[in-house]
Amino acid sequence: MSEKRAADEAAIAAVLVDSYTAWEAGDAGAMVADYTEDATAIMTGSLRNGREVIRQSMAAAFAGPLKGSSTDNKRLSLRFVGADAAIVVSESGILFAGETEVPDARKVNATWVLEKRDGRWLIAAYHNSPVLAPGH
Repeated sequence: MSEKRAADEAAIAAVLVDSYTAWEAGDAGAMVADYTEDATAIMTGSLRNGREVIRQSMAAAFAGPLKGSSTDNKRLSLRFVGADAAIVVSESGILFAGETEVPDARKVNATWVLEKRDGRWLIAAYHNSPVLAPGH
């Protein structure tokens, strides 16, 4: 791997860690700090268009059902698409207060699309779906 790609990979990993850390802190603003203004997030039953919409929905979730939660994340792959785009696939899940493991039924496969804008890696899109399809 070239030094440039190694630096890009490290920068992308840092963006994701910052997002996970902000989740654990319940800080919706920090969580979307590395999202593009026109980012999209698709999660079961919802499409969130734009960084501000994503921030608002996460702030409401952190004040309600996700209060005190964190996430468990395992990167499965990272691949670059041209010079300024990358796709990360991860297995993730929400840990609620007192939990040390995510039950299999709550694990998701997530796709993160990142774009390098003005020398900075940002999340342009996020999508997740259950690891185990219902009924399988």
